[in-house]
Amino acid sequence: MANILKRFGDIMSANINALLDRAEDPEKMIDEYLRDIESDLGKVKAETAAVMAAETKAKRELDECTDGIAKMQRYAEKALMAGNDNDARQFLEKKAQLVKQQESLKQSYDLAAANAAKMREMHDKLAKDLENLQAKRDAVKAKVAVAKTQEKMNKMGSSISGAGEAMAAFDRMEEKANRMLDEANAMSQLNARGDSIEDLAKKYDMDESSSSVDDELAALKAKMGL
Repeated sequence: MANILKRFGDIMSANINALLDRAEDPEKMIDEYLRDIESDLGKVKAETAAVMAAETKAKRELDECTDGIAKMQRYAEKALMAGNDNDARQFLEKKAQLVKQQESLKQSYDLAAANAAKMREMHDKLAKDLENLQAKRDAVKAKVAVAKTQEKMNKMGSSISGAGEAMAAFDRMEEKANRMLDEANAMSQLNARGDSIEDLAKKYDMDESSSSVDDELAALKAKMGL
């Protein structure tokens, strides 16, 4: 019993939050604490029931002794009224024995009652502390669930951030492709405007040469009478 109380006291007096902060798995750790405390509480409950039973037995024996004293007193009185002094003496002797026994039984009962009261108080405190730890466990598990959700969201946020960078890179590539296309279209438009000045001049040079040959051919025909 002393070991149970010492271990339970160590758990309750320790900084549970600090222990949980250092734990890799707070849920698992607090569940282990609770299992140990529930086991200890079961042992305390059994011990408390035994002490309370001892109290009940001591009280019953004391009450029986007290009733016996009162009974011997009544018998002694009846014997005296009947004129039987010897019977009355025997009843009073028995009463005296019961009175001495009553003192011992009273001491035993007082001790048993005190022990039972202490055990009940101890049991009730352990039960209340266990209830508080169970509430703390629920709070810890809720916080762990929130933390895990936040961790998942953080990972998703990182993925989204990477996707955003990829989209930005695609946008830059698309912008470059558009610029190349615009330049190609501009060049095509320039090429579609016609021949250059040099090409255009050559065309007229060719026309003048052809005209000179035609004039010379006509003059030669006239001279020959053709």
